[in-house]
Amino acid sequence: MHLFKLAWQSALYRRYTLILTLLSVMLSVFLVLGVEKIRESAASSFENSLSGTDLIVGARGSATQLLLYSVFRIGDATQNMAWDSYEKLSHHPAVAWTIPISLGDSHHGYPVLATNNNYIAHYQYGDHQPLHIQQGKWLAGLYDVVIGSSVANELNYRVGQSIVLSHGSGSGVNLIAHQDKPFHVVGVLAPTGTAVDRTLHIGLAAMEAIHLDWQAGVPIKGFHIPANLVGKFDLTPKSITATLVGLNNRIDVFRLQRQIDQYQKDPLQAIIPGVVIDQLWQMLGFVEKSLRLLSGLVFAVSLAGLVTLLLANLNERKKEFAILRAVGAKPYQLLLMILLEMTVLMALGLIGGTGLLLIFTQWLSPWILTNFGLDLSLSTFTLNDLTQLAYLLLATFIAGFIPAIRAYRLSLAGTLTS
Repeated sequence: MHLFKLAWQSALYRRYTLILTLLSVMLSVFLVLGVEKIRESAASSFENSLSGTDLIVGARGSATQLLLYSVFRIGDATQNMAWDSYEKLSHHPAVAWTIPISLGDSHHGYPVLATNNNYIAHYQYGDHQPLHIQQGKWLAGLYDVVIGSSVANELNYRVGQSIVLSHGSGSGVNLIAHQDKPFHVVGVLAPTGTAVDRTLHIGLAAMEAIHLDWQAGVPIKGFHIPANLVGKFDLTPKSITATLVGLNNRIDVFRLQRQIDQYQKDPLQAIIPGVVIDQLWQMLGFVEKSLRLLSGLVFAVSLAGLVTLLLANLNERKKEFAILRAVGAKPYQLLLMILLEMTVLMALGLIGGTGLLLIFTQWLSPWILTNFGLDLSLSTFTLNDLTQLAYLLLATFIAGFIPAIRAYRLSLAGTLTS
């Protein structure tokens, strides 16, 4: 208690310096925990992009490629699966539901996905979270489009707006627009932190309608079907890009996967999304390692700055230590006092930095989720969070030995004569 009182009186005398030091510690802790939270959120967002889906079925090829274009809207399919194959699969006794997906068009670089009502009914992400309409309604008319939250925010689109889709993916200037068949925004999906936010959704019939007078990826010369006459044609798709499959019983997943892979009439493959997502994240492990390294460097620099600041303060406290030694304080008591001051300072910094991060995430989480697709929720502390805080406190305690040993070695005679 005596040491604590001495440390407290010394801290009051140097309160302005210590306040600045405390703010530095809080910002350091905020940055370290923030980088770690971003790392966890990036991994979680990647792994939780799709849930509740037992199989993804598409044309035979690379399992990773099938996952990338069907879930993350990255890349293009080299082949499609026949609509007859999809219908046969959807009527399989083991299948509970299917979500057909047809890709290939875009709008200002954002992918266009054609599907049906099963999409809004069965698509899930995160911890089995369904999709929600934030504004407007789901697809009803032929030329309706429902857009993701990122599309709405970045292009400033609202319900009722008219837009034109382009043939092909990407944002190239050479893409041919479907100017004769404009679409109307009827709904905006709530943010999900997944590729859904960057996607425009239309009906399968709409995808067929805008390509009725196209062949081999280009408009047919001298042949044009007006938008108001497409209803006279059969708009049943001939093929789709892929389909998501949910089973009645997950025990059947490997049996059905084998049946699909051995299907003779159409070269198909079925992948288990969770398995392929884990494999893909392992391939991208350098991203996680880079963020861990960045987190460590931030803390190392912050800790070095804190130790440097305390060492600089020692020069101002030489006479204080000399007086304490003169009135009977032992060298080890000076060491303990410095360690106590350093530990209390870091503990307050940990509490303040964590509180700062909590406030930051509560205020900006919706904006970060909408614009960057990261869910930085800090509603509860995980074991990893508590472990990291303990490591930070331990590292600071160990680093505190540097200024503490410096104070321990101060020479009484040399200090009084300086």
